[in-house]
Amino acid sequence: MTTQLPGLWLDRLSGTLAGESLYRRSRSSHHPPSASLTVARHSTSSSSIQIVGGGLYGSEHSKLSIALESVPEEFDWIDLEADLYHWTKTLRPVQWYPGHIAKTEKELKDQLKLMDVVIEVRDARIPMSTSHPQMDSWLGNRKRIIVLNREDMISTADRNTWASYYARQGTKVVFSNGQLGMGTMKLSRLAKSLAGGVNEKRRAKGLLPRPVRAGIVGYPNVGKSSLINRLLKRRMCPAAPRPGVTRVLKWVRFGTDLELLDSPGIIPMRINDQSAAIKLAICDDIGERSYDVSDVAAILVQMLSRLPTVGNKALHDRYKIDTDGRIGKIFVQKLARQLFNGDSHQAAFRILSDFRKGRFGWVALERPPKWHEH
Repeated sequence: MTTQLPGLWLDRLSGTLAGESLYRRSRSSHHPPSASLTVARHSTSSSSIQIVGGGLYGSEHSKLSIALESVPEEFDWIDLEADLYHWTKTLRPVQWYPGHIAKTEKELKDQLKLMDVVIEVRDARIPMSTSHPQMDSWLGNRKRIIVLNREDMISTADRNTWASYYARQGTKVVFSNGQLGMGTMKLSRLAKSLAGGVNEKRRAKGLLPRPVRAGIVGYPNVGKSSLINRLLKRRMCPAAPRPGVTRVLKWVRFGTDLELLDSPGIIPMRINDQSAAIKLAICDDIGERSYDVSDVAAILVQMLSRLPTVGNKALHDRYKIDTDGRIGKIFVQKLARQLFNGDSHQAAFRILSDFRKGRFGWVALERPPKWHEH
C-alpha cells in the first residue's frame, strides 16, 4: 500500500528502527538528548511523504489525515528533551525493580524462542520511553508488531506523526485502546498474517498446522492484559490501572489459530535515562513508590507550560493560578495552599491525576527523533 500525503515533510529514516536505536543509545548514555539528536529545519510548503508497508492500523477515527494539526512546526521537541534532562539532574533517581521482574525477564527470554511473532505494547503518550532498551537484542530477527495503546489519550497530530515515523521504517504498528477494544481485531489479523509462513513450512514437512504463537510484552501498566481480555472478549488475565498486577507468564488460546502469551511488565534493572523515568512516572507506568510525587508533578507543570497545545493558559484556566511555567515546584506549592491546606503531596497528585484523565486535553509527551538528512 502506498499513500501520498502532499504538504507534509518527514526526515529520511534509514534502516528498521534506526531512529529508535539512536534514541536508545542516547538513553543508555548520560548525555542530554540534544547531544545525540539534531533537529532538521525544513519547509513544508511543497514537499510530500510516501507511506509504504502497511504501517497504518487502528480504529476508523485514527486514520492518517492529510494535515498535521495543532502543534506549530517551530516548536522544538529536542529543546524540551534537553530541558527535561537538566531538570532531572537534581532529583532523586527514579528506580523501580520489583522482585518478580528479574525472574520474569529470564523466563520471557526463554519463551521468546517459541514465539512466531512478538507484540510489543507501548504507551502512545511516550512510545520511546516505554520501549525496553534491550528489546531489539532479545528479539533479533523475530517478527514484531508495535502496539501504541491508549490512542484515545493523544491528539490526531500526535498519532499521525508516530504513524508516519513507523510507516517510513516499514514497522508494523497498530493503534489501540485496550479498554474499549479498538484495534484488537486488526492486531489479531496482522499477527496471523505475519506468522503465516510457519504453517506453510510445517505442511512442506508433512506436519499438521498449529496455532500461531504471539507473545505480548512491554513495560508495566501499558495495557497488555486489557488488550488480551478485549481480544478474547472475556476476562482471562487480571488487569488493573496500576503497575505490577500481572506476576506470571500465562498462555491463552484465541480461537483455533492463535495463542497469546501474557507477560508481566518488564523494566530495566537500572533506568539510566532519567528523562524517560520521569515520563513513566507522569503516565503512571511505574510504581508510585519509586518517585517523589511533588518532584514529578513540578516537572509535568514545566513540560505542559512549554507545549503549544497546553501552555500556561491551560494551567491557569484549570487552577486559577498564575504561572510562567519555569518553576513547577512553586506552582505545586501555590495549589497546595489554595486547595489542600498546604499539603504539597495532595496538590501534586491532583496535577498528575488531571493529566492522566485528559483535563489538559489529550497530548503526547514525546515526538519521534529527527536528524539531518545526508
